[in-house]
Amino acid sequence: MVNPEIKTQKFIIKYFTEIMIKGSTAKRQMIAQVYNNLNNILSKVSSDIKLKKFFDKLEVVCPIEVVAQVRQRLLDTPGIQQILEAIQFDNMHTLDDIKVKVNETCAHEIQGKSFVVRCKRTGTQEFKSPQIEQTVGGYMLAMNDAKGVALKNAEVTINIELDFAQLNIITHKHMGMGGFPLGTQGTILSLMSGGFDSTVASYLSMKRGMKTHFIFFNLGGLAHEIGVKQVAYYLWNKFGSSHRVQFITIPFEDVVTEIFKSVSEPYMGVMLKRLMLIASEKVADSMSIDALITGESVAQVSSQTLRNLALIDQSTNKLVLRPLCMMSKPDIIDIANKIGTTRFAEAMPEYCGVISKNPVTHGNFERIASEARRFDYTVLDEAVKNSVFVNVDEIDQDISEIGQMEIISDLSSGEYTVIDIRQSDDCIETSVETLKIPFYKLKSEFKKLPQDKEYLFYCEKGILSQLHAQFLRDAENYTNIKVYRP
Repeated sequence: MVNPEIKTQKFIIKYFTEIMIKGSTAKRQMIAQVYNNLNNILSKVSSDIKLKKFFDKLEVVCPIEVVAQVRQRLLDTPGIQQILEAIQFDNMHTLDDIKVKVNETCAHEIQGKSFVVRCKRTGTQEFKSPQIEQTVGGYMLAMNDAKGVALKNAEVTINIELDFAQLNIITHKHMGMGGFPLGTQGTILSLMSGGFDSTVASYLSMKRGMKTHFIFFNLGGLAHEIGVKQVAYYLWNKFGSSHRVQFITIPFEDVVTEIFKSVSEPYMGVMLKRLMLIASEKVADSMSIDALITGESVAQVSSQTLRNLALIDQSTNKLVLRPLCMMSKPDIIDIANKIGTTRFAEAMPEYCGVISKNPVTHGNFERIASEARRFDYTVLDEAVKNSVFVNVDEIDQDISEIGQMEIISDLSSGEYTVIDIRQSDDCIETSVETLKIPFYKLKSEFKKLPQDKEYLFYCEKGILSQLHAQFLRDAENYTNIKVYRP
């Protein structure tokens, strides 16, 4: 157990390795961006968090009460290579000061175990790092019931850092997200369907330091739109909340209708992708964005053969990035599992898109040009004209306006059953009957419940509850669902 008298926790942040090998100007800019991003993110957690910037690290000191939140935010912030949790002690001027303080803090860890002390030192002291290690190790061995000191293969390693007269005892080490600080590598527009591929591609662009906006092509259903908004909000909130980005919806129902009217069946899939890039280019131009990103992977489906990707790219002058192009589906799913988007992809509502009969896998440049000439582009222009822009951080408000789901805050009538739909194992305690059904099980589990009752969906911020209440009402015609916000 940590000393109960300790009221704050310190985190030492090591920058992504590629930042440290940049030229001095680029390095300063990236370090400043990490600092600014963390200031923005952590200020939303607590006003009592203090952040200090150094040429080779950042230091975060926070109240003990918010340690878990701060740790998770640091783990999910691009540009961070390693996170060290430390307990800080000032005015450690002598070896006696250091050995006593380290023993007070870490003695419980070495009882009955072999151990070693490792020290890194900065500043001018009368003693070197090996002396600190020997003195502290010898003192702890004498004062505790430990097996002994083992310089190799020790069961416990005591890591300490001495920065002039400031002692940091490292309690935990975590590998960070890596990548470049968000905002240092420009801005990109991600074509989002909400499935495994587009969400992983968006994550990778954010990890590489690109401010990532989202564009969604609605092929005919509100349920799919709110599902994609849900996962876009999740990605932004987890990995990119230091910057404000937009979610753009383009109504594509009429475009699909025109495809069926004017495009030959084998080329429908390729033509749809071309039209999405053309529309994305128009939106990107309006936002001064130079590049697009998609979740396409070579040969995953018929429209993603090398030839068909070349036909698709021919439709735009924008740079199109495809970070998944050499990945297999299992590779992509592994990343989705790691970043937490698998449940969203699996729960994504189904929708009817363009299904080509006998789709072409090796399209012809002259043939696609002929197909393109037959398409009425005024339909596409009208769709782009009707684009809807919403800030991702306002998606909860946007969903409320779309769905107009009734919100209940007072449970005193006792006539409701609350359903906690959060993914975690936690379940809210209320004065009425309360059930736990994670959002990704709602579609299958809700229909098993007695339908003569009124149900209130609950989540922490009210976003998931709005989204899934809206989806079940629209897709399954349930009328006995509302949202609970205490």
